[in-house]
Amino acid sequence: MTTLVFGHKSPDTDSTGSPIIWSWYLNQIKGVAAKPVLLGEPNTEALFVLDRWSLEKPEIITDVAADTPVVIVDTNNPAELPAGINDADIQGIIDHHKLVGGLETKGPIDIRIEPLACTATIMWKMIGKDMAQAPTAVKGAMLSCILSDTLEFRSPTTTQEDKAIAHDLAKDLGVDISEYAAEMFAAKSDVSAFSEAELLRMDSKEYAVGGKQFRVSVLETTSPAQVLDRKDALMAAMPGVADEDGADQVLLFVVDILQEEATLLVPNDLVKSVAEKSFDASVSGDIVVLPGIMSRKKQIIPNLKV
Repeated sequence: MTTLVFGHKSPDTDSTGSPIIWSWYLNQIKGVAAKPVLLGEPNTEALFVLDRWSLEKPEIITDVAADTPVVIVDTNNPAELPAGINDADIQGIIDHHKLVGGLETKGPIDIRIEPLACTATIMWKMIGKDMAQAPTAVKGAMLSCILSDTLEFRSPTTTQEDKAIAHDLAKDLGVDISEYAAEMFAAKSDVSAFSEAELLRMDSKEYAVGGKQFRVSVLETTSPAQVLDRKDALMAAMPGVADEDGADQVLLFVVDILQEEATLLVPNDLVKSVAEKSFDASVSGDIVVLPGIMSRKKQIIPNLKV
């Protein structure tokens, strides 16, 4: 039976590229039949990466059948995975997020979780000398994942290993990191085709704090005005999205990659309280700028207070 390799819902570049990378490794190096799949439509940056490296967009699935062999990448959180994940035959987990708990396996499995900025960085280390056999497209996907997750090394999650591996890949591919990252971020920043509800769900994770269930959404952009010009419509869409998704509130952080700051939309007193208690901010209107805030994983989620 073919092993399915997938990341989290609302696929970003890492959750789109890493399944492709690991499926190549399983198929071509380990001799295990494997197929990359996605749990949703990839974002604009991920689509750009697929096109840039002539990679086929993986099939989008909504659930997995019982006993299907799977490898989970870029998450270990059941809330970000198909409803039937614990009925599947989980073969492995490769991730760079904190251990959440809740996954159940049918036997011992291989788990690799490291405090690095990107799943693809871990994969590069795991593949080792076999990387010499990787085709250009796989290496391109790997470089793209690292540059995306590190925001071209601006994110506080970036480690020296992420940097070194990205530079190694870029040299091998003949790619100028700054020029290529600018192209990626420009693609990520063009959100004109998406509805407000789609933007609120595009890069979001569920998180509970103080008895409240939040959908914590992040939009990373080099053109924050494209998003902030729609703030009234975005805030108007928040209650509907929260209700449909079983959340009390959507928190939307618009991360300015170049200015290295986040703007949080403040539609009500709950979010105002969260902003003031979590980030020691003073809120006087419907937005608040948070200097230096770039990472949901390292700076936003750990600090949330109600």
